[in-house]
Amino acid sequence: MKNKVYKILTVMVLTIFVSACGNKENDNHSQSEEQKTEVNEEHNESEEVILSQQQFDDLKMKIDTLALRNMSGYVEANGTLEVPPQNEAGITTVIGANVVSIEVIEGDKVNKGQVVAYLSHPNIIKLQTDYLNAYSNSNFLKKNYERQQKLYEAGVGSGANFQKAEAEYDASKAIVNGLQAQLRILNVNTTSVRNGTISQRIALRSPIEGFVQKVEVKIGQYVEPQTELFEIVNTHHVHADFMVFEKDVHKVQKGQRVNFTVQSIPDTELTAEIYSVSKTFEDNPKAVHVHAEIENKKGNLIPGMYIQGKIQVDKNKTIALPESAIFKEGDKHYIFSGEKENDDWSFKPVEVIVREKDGKWVAIKFTEEIEENTKFAYNNAYYLMAEMKKGEAEDHD
Repeated sequence: MKNKVYKILTVMVLTIFVSACGNKENDNHSQSEEQKTEVNEEHNESEEVILSQQQFDDLKMKIDTLALRNMSGYVEANGTLEVPPQNEAGITTVIGANVVSIEVIEGDKVNKGQVVAYLSHPNIIKLQTDYLNAYSNSNFLKKNYERQQKLYEAGVGSGANFQKAEAEYDASKAIVNGLQAQLRILNVNTTSVRNGTISQRIALRSPIEGFVQKVEVKIGQYVEPQTELFEIVNTHHVHADFMVFEKDVHKVQKGQRVNFTVQSIPDTELTAEIYSVSKTFEDNPKAVHVHAEIENKKGNLIPGMYIQGKIQVDKNKTIALPESAIFKEGDKHYIFSGEKENDDWSFKPVEVIVREKDGKWVAIKFTEEIEENTKFAYNNAYYLMAEMKKGEAEDHD
């Protein structure tokens, strides 16, 4: 009987022990699951970078929606910025003279007809006095011609005298007209000269609107006729002039778009559309000129600046971002979506698949669908990833 009671007690103790162990294992298992959930939640929360507006501005962050871009099928071409011939002018003098005043400096904007300098010389004064004398003499000969004409028509004057008076008057008119044309070229008011006002200096005027690109003279300098003194350029009509080599000429045509950069604004890409393709080759190098109208003119675009471009010769477009917007971790690539939250900016990593590369741009493909108007960071991806990892490390500590 004692043995039987002992056995029953032993079974009850074992049952209680096993039950307690089982409850303990279940508690441990539940606790483990809760910890995992908390870790995952913390991990998900840490996959975000918060920047203040000050940090955003200091980093010069660029945020925008994605756009399609030509990534293949292009012809590389280099060249310079140019202006059409009608938008570039050289100012010269038609008479030898001394520079007595310079009214502009390089970089000044000038209007058409604006005075850029004044010249003076005894020959200028002599030309005006010659004109005045010729004009006065012509008036005298005109009156003589009219008198001889009346006598001849009345039958009391000889035909020879009338013809001589007519010839002398016609010759005097030719001399007056010639001197008057010279004075007008010098921008001298002939009406003032006929009234007795002699100008000691003449004005040089700009023939076009634009900017002063060169000043080739100084005050007091004597300049020979046809010497270029100033150069004026209207940069409003500046365009891209590319040189395309013989092997690529058949690919290029009017209407194609060009993406190009200028060294003075290296971080900005300009676009242009081809409006003219030359039909003749340059000898050195053997290439043709391709002219393109710039669509988004920015910065100080000056004729003669060196440019590097890519002419798009097909219509294939894809989503692309700059290299600085993409971060690689292991065998995966990420970009960062950006969103304004109150006074801060929130950036979250988004996995993408990288495709072809075109200069500093990389075509991408998303592994999951994104909302249409989502904005993404166009730069500083490595900095954002470093900040995110820094935040994860702090959370684990």
